[in-house]
Amino acid sequence: MSDWKFDVEEVGDDDDAPRDHPMDEPLEPGSPSAENVLFVVLGALTMLFVLLRLTGLA
Repeated sequence: MSDWKFDVEEVGDDDDAPRDHPMDEPLEPGSPSAENVLFVVLGALTMLFVLLRLTGLA
């Protein structure tokens, strides 16, 4: 006797299950907000500074 509650044969396949997940909808392109662009640029500059400090170039 296994410790599992259900066997594989009892559970079955989920291939026929309905897909009501929000990620099934196609993504529409949009324009980035200024706040998102600021955080990406700030993160890139911070990582560049860290890498330069680790390599001894800064």
